[in-house]
Amino acid sequence: MMDGSQKHALEMVRADGADEGCVTFVLHEEDHTLGNSLRYMIMKSQEVEFCGYSITHPSESKINFRIQTRGGLPASEPLRNGLNNLTEVCKHALHTFESSCSRSDSIRVAEDESQLPPCLRPSTHASYHVDC
Repeated sequence: MMDGSQKHALEMVRADGADEGCVTFVLHEEDHTLGNSLRYMIMKSQEVEFCGYSITHPSESKINFRIQTRGGLPASEPLRNGLNNLTEVCKHALHTFESSCSRSDSIRVAEDESQLPPCLRPSTHASYHVDC
């Protein structure tokens, strides 16, 4: 159970009489890094009519994230989908980066120069050459 000093990472704020398709989510301890990329992912959905965010004040680390949907879709669905899609994009970027690093590590540890790509082999001339 949470005590009074702890906050939830996410709050849902709906105006009185508003339907589930028009909601403001408050994301605590977040900034433009998540806000802009999440807004982009959510706006890719055809069911989303509006998605935007604001940071209330530079000294506060929270985002007011507004989603308005079409066709009675609850605003929580595009938020969930956007977060999942953004997670997958980040996993792909991390995997690509790690694969690239491991390839460059294997190039650095090559004992035989003939194992290196031509552009990384030492030149027999006094100046450098690039064949890539």
